[in-house]
Amino acid sequence: MGFTSGCSHPSFSHPWRTLLAHLVALQLLHLGSAQLTVVAPNDHVTAIVGQDVVLRCHLSPCKDAWSSDIRWIKHGSAGLLHHYQNGEDLEQMEKYKGRTELLRDGLSDGNLDLRITAVSSSDTGTYSCVVQEGDAHAEAVLNLEVSDPFSQVIHPWKVALAVVVTLLVGSIVGLAVLLRKFVALRRELSEFFQPLPPPKSH
Repeated sequence: MGFTSGCSHPSFSHPWRTLLAHLVALQLLHLGSAQLTVVAPNDHVTAIVGQDVVLRCHLSPCKDAWSSDIRWIKHGSAGLLHHYQNGEDLEQMEKYKGRTELLRDGLSDGNLDLRITAVSSSDTGTYSCVVQEGDAHAEAVLNLEVSDPFSQVIHPWKVALAVVVTLLVGSIVGLAVLLRKFVALRRELSEFFQPLPPPKSH
C-alpha cells in the first residue's frame, strides 16, 4: 500500500527528514555552546596603590556579549566582585561598591573588561571572569599585583640595632670629647705648677 504526497498528506519519508533536521540543528547548537571560551590576554596585571586598573578578558571567538551573564570573582572572597546580566549591573561585595565598572563600550565586540578604581594592597590576588550562556559557561583566570613603593616593613630587630648603634656611636664621641678635655686640662695644670727658676747669684 502506497502513500500519497501533498500538503495535507506528506509522504512517509518527510517526518523522518524533519526529525533528522532538528537533531542536526540541536547538535550544532550544542557544539556552539561547547566552544564558548573566555581568554585573558594578560594573566598577570601590575598596579601601584591609588591607580585605576583594568582587568581584560574577551570571548573567543569574539561575539556580542550584551545579553551574557558576566561575573567577576576574587578568589578567597565571599561574594561577587561585579555581576552583569542582560544590560544591568547586579549585586556585588560592599567593599567594591562604587569602585568597579564593566566597560560596556566593548561588550558588542565580546570584551568583558572590568575597571577597578583606586586600588589598594588588599586588592592583590587572583580573579576570575566567568561567562554563562544557557547551559554553557567559560572562565578565565588572571592575577593582580598591587605594590606600594612608599611603604616599607620595619622589623623590630632593625629598630633595636639602630638604637644600639646610635648609643654606641654617641658613647664613643662622648668619650673622645672627655679625653680631649682631660688632656687639655692636664696640660694647663702642668704649665701652672712648673717649678720656679733658681735665683741668680751675685
